[in-house]
Amino acid sequence: MSTQGELTGRRIAIVAGDYFEEVELTTPRDELRAKGAEVHVFSTTGESIQAMEGDTEKTSKVEVDGDLSAVDGAAYDAIVVPGGTVNADQLRTDETAQRIVTDALAAEKVVAVICHGPWLLVSAGLAKGRRLTSFPSLADDVRNAGGEWVDEEVVVDGTLVTSRNPDDLPAFVGAITAQLA
Repeated sequence: MSTQGELTGRRIAIVAGDYFEEVELTTPRDELRAKGAEVHVFSTTGESIQAMEGDTEKTSKVEVDGDLSAVDGAAYDAIVVPGGTVNADQLRTDETAQRIVTDALAAEKVVAVICHGPWLLVSAGLAKGRRLTSFPSLADDVRNAGGEWVDEEVVVDGTLVTSRNPDDLPAFVGAITAQLA
């Protein structure tokens, strides 16, 4: 069972663009904050970002703390990347987003990616030789990039944490917490 304050002193950056899957950003943000972590949200533009439910229904806008250029992947204890097909497709081609996750993994920081988010890992050349999961439609992309795709609710490979979809959020947040506690 987690305790309040177990992540006190830990800094986490969530990186996202418009049309992210709402619960894949808000659940980790809120639960990690409740455990004492300092959590910042960064967008590709520095402007608030549009949340979605199931890629088709607009929900709320989420305020952000800055744009991706403000994120030093090695300076945060963890980087969290939510899914959402459009969000993930935008991030995967964003060189700054690629740098953030590359720098974080190189510094042995936690990188936690869910649903369609692993497209960023594929495009950044970070899937090769790694065991990970994602939304099932990305399995071929992961394999073609040299990764081992598995169908499990959460996969931890070193400091890389991946999950498949919103149903896996309890295991996803639990694995992030375990990595940081």
